[in-house]
Amino acid sequence: MTNIQRRAEGRREDEDEASDGGRGWVLVAALFVSTSLVFGLMRSLGIFFVEFVQYFEESAQAISWISSTGLAAQQFFSPLGAALCNAYDTRVVVMAGGCLAGLGLILASQATRLVHLYLTMGVISGLGWGLVFTPMVATVMAHFTRRRAVVLGVGFSSIGLSSFAFNPLFQLLVETYAWRGALLILGALSLNIVPCGALIRPRRRCEAAAKADPERGPSLAAALRRVSSYLELPLLLERPYVTYALAVTLLNVGYFVPYFHLVAHSRHAGFSEYQAAFVMSAAGATDILGRVASGWFADLGHFRLVHLLTLWTALAGAFIMLLPVSSLSGSYAALMAISLLYGFCSGALTSLVFAVVPMIVGVPRMMGALGLLQLIESGAGLLGTPLSGLLKDVTGDYLASFVVSGGFLIVGSLTLTTLPRYFSRKEPPPPDPKARGLHPEAEQVSGDTKERVA
Repeated sequence: MTNIQRRAEGRREDEDEASDGGRGWVLVAALFVSTSLVFGLMRSLGIFFVEFVQYFEESAQAISWISSTGLAAQQFFSPLGAALCNAYDTRVVVMAGGCLAGLGLILASQATRLVHLYLTMGVISGLGWGLVFTPMVATVMAHFTRRRAVVLGVGFSSIGLSSFAFNPLFQLLVETYAWRGALLILGALSLNIVPCGALIRPRRRCEAAAKADPERGPSLAAALRRVSSYLELPLLLERPYVTYALAVTLLNVGYFVPYFHLVAHSRHAGFSEYQAAFVMSAAGATDILGRVASGWFADLGHFRLVHLLTLWTALAGAFIMLLPVSSLSGSYAALMAISLLYGFCSGALTSLVFAVVPMIVGVPRMMGALGLLQLIESGAGLLGTPLSGLLKDVTGDYLASFVVSGGFLIVGSLTLTTLPRYFSRKEPPPPDPKARGLHPEAEQVSGDTKERVA
């Protein structure tokens, strides 16, 4: 096959991939299931928090490192997943990630020491989640141009739906089979990510191959250039991307804290186990509504995506701060009301975090940009929950934990306002691939995208 034929075939694949519909909706369904088995499951691990504290007789801070290690590993290994997809095949990468996610939870069911949970639920499952999430999101976004926000809202709504279903389910599994049996069942459930990855069309990554071709050679410099190309490392020298990554990192410090500690806080406030689990389930229900409603409203085009992201992030931070305040009086209704509002806002901001990325870096570099973003915010994910646990150990309750966590989201929303042209009412034009020094194949993809959007 000649170079011209290969390029023509690559352009046809890119046109098919960016059509708003058709096969893209099959991948939205795969994203729906896989994200529920990554973040939906991760959010519901708070059910095991009290069990682990009692079994291992460790502090809240020590137990919090389990979930934080898993979240940080998922984000830390995301660039690896993006690079492997650019270099090889997205389908194989996602399927391998599903196997690792299930294996980690199965091995965790046999843990006899806390460090075993760090290595299994944290590192092994976290690695698997990192190989699944970013490639699935980038693949789905590449299939849509005009409805990315609502498509991501639909795909991510499974996180709220699974949170609603998983919390009482996991509580039932723990009571029926103890925490070991429950983790074994969750490991088997996670293996369903594998068929989701199998739905991705196997193909060669034309853009990545084209960027790597001029660098072919045995030298170390050529190898480093190829690695840099796959990882999109030049993005770290661009102010808009670095500013955006900093804002997302700040909000990520506090974003997951309620999902790991709200159940424990509710029980600490005197509510029953099932009342505490239902608070998280109710927040998950409004999370679903927030994701879909936010995506639909964003795609109407009345406001810029980054402005809507700023609004939802600030509101989510404010409601996190109010979570412990609402339960100080012992009112279950007040705690439930604030949890519902928090769930809606936290869901509303999620799809926009990813939908803004191609606006900043362009479509051709979206896979690498998402991977790097996850890596940068991995430190925040590692810090957030243990910091919350430490504050609880020091103060004796979760008031300071939630106030500090909500403050990080508000600071993140303020950081977004420092983006270039933030106060412009119109969306800036997509980045110019020629100005960024992209390979002609990637320029063609970007040009096709601009024509379709127009």
